[in-house]
Order: sequence, then structure tokens, then C-alpha cells
Amino acid sequence: MRIGAHVPTRGGLLSAIRAARECGADAIQVFLSNPRAWAPPRISRKEADAFRQAWGESGLGPMFVHAPYVVNLASPVPEFLERSIDVIRQAVAAASSVGANGYVVHAGSGGPGEPAESFRRTVSALRAVPAQGGCDVVVELTAGTAGSVAATFPEAAHLFEAVGDPRLKLCADTCHLFAAGYALDEPDGVAACFEELHASGLGDRLVLIHANDAKYERGARRDRHEHIGQGGIGVEGFFEILHRPEVQELALVVETPGRLEDHARNIATLRRLAAD
Repeated sequence: MRIGAHVPTRGGLLSAIRAARECGADAIQVFLSNPRAWAPPRISRKEADAFRQAWGESGLGPMFVHAPYVVNLASPVPEFLERSIDVIRQAVAAASSVGANGYVVHAGSGGPGEPAESFRRTVSALRAVPAQGGCDVVVELTAGTAGSVAATFPEAAHLFEAVGDPRLKLCADTCHLFAAGYALDEPDGVAACFEELHASGLGDRLVLIHANDAKYERGARRDRHEHIGQGGIGVEGFFEILHRPEVQELALVVETPGRLEDHARNIATLRRLAAD
């Protein structure tokens, strides 16, 4: 198990390694471009090569890149959908160039009352963005907000089957799962969650967990992250999650609000719970 955090790159991509060491992260997730803008990553070959070498020498890993928030692979607006696909294509190539293990993108959400159309748009978009080199395309389940294409494991299995790419991987966010109704605050609920993962045929697709507590109650369908042990999932829930056999070989990345000091506390809490 590798426990880490989403870290900033304000000082350039190499600063992610310093940030990881500062907060005690083994694994990291980063943005390669402005998360609230359409501009694709602009990383020179020199910068990419320098980072790959430094990252390889650091002993850290794995590393994931997250798509910008503006991307929506199920958007009913043709211009937004086209731009989303274009950004992701370029970003996956950039992520591969810096040695990332995976590029994380939300399954997306469509307009009200058009679930079939939204699903088809996401399927087409994912088919248009193949994995590159050693960088997988990793689909993150959503919190079940209105129009969500995939918030549950059965929905993800349906999506993956339709895309038909065996290289497509899965990211499960604990806050999102809890918001979508999974009882991660109870031992039986955690067990049932992972049983559904396997029943859906996705056990070998799960490569990343976003370890976030949830600000709102179970089933609220609201994506608001909270620090570990301070939300609805709680310390007991994370204890159960961290002791599942499926989690032992995965990366867990904290995306909780705050600074690197906050990440350090959350990482330390997860490590303590994993060791108990």
C-alpha cells in the first residue's frame, strides 16, 4: 500500500517531489495544467525528461495526473465535449511523457432526463482517448449527482464493457462512494462495497483510491471532502477500508482541503490506522 496526496506544482513539476517529501507522501497526484481552464499541459521535452529522471531516483510512486475540473466527457454541449476530448488526448500524452502511471478523469455527467445519451457520449469519448505508453486512462466514479454516468460499480462495469478497452482502469473515491450511498461508515457496509466491486468484475481494474472523508451524510450525493476521521466515514470506516485485502497493493491519495501540513496529518492518520 502506498499512501500519498494530491500535491501542488506551483514551482514547476519538480516541486511535486519536494512537496511529496514535505508531507510524507509515497504516491502523488498532480495537475499538469490549470485545473479550471481549458489550456492543455505545456511541458517541454527537457522538463519531462528531467522530471522522469528525478522521479525515478526519488523512490516514490506511483504517480497520477488528474484531469482539469472543466472536462466533462458526457457534456450535452457539443463544443464542451469536443474540447474535453481534445484536452484529454493532449494531457494523456503529456502525462505519459513525464512517467505518470495513470491519467484520472471523471466519468462525467449529462443533462437532466437524458441518461442514455450521456452514457453514449462518455463511451465515445473514452474510446477516443486511448492509453499511451505506461500511462493508463483511469475513470473515477462520481458522487451520484444529477446526470452522473457512473457512480456505482455496476454502472462502471456497464461503462467499461461498452468502451471495450481492457486497459481502462478504475479510481474509487471514498467520499464519492459514501455520497452515492455506500455504507463505508460500517464494517458490513465496507465488506458489501468490496463484494460489489468483485461481483461487477472490476476487482482487477481498481488501481487507485482517493482517500477522502465526507462532509455530508451517507447518500447525500454531494461531493465535499473532509479530513480523515472528521466526516461521515470516520476513523472506524477508514480502519475497515485500509484492512481490506484489495487495498494492500493499491495507491491511496488524499485530496482533502488545506495545505501540505494538513496532508501530512491525514497521511499520518491513514498510516496509523493501516498499522493498527
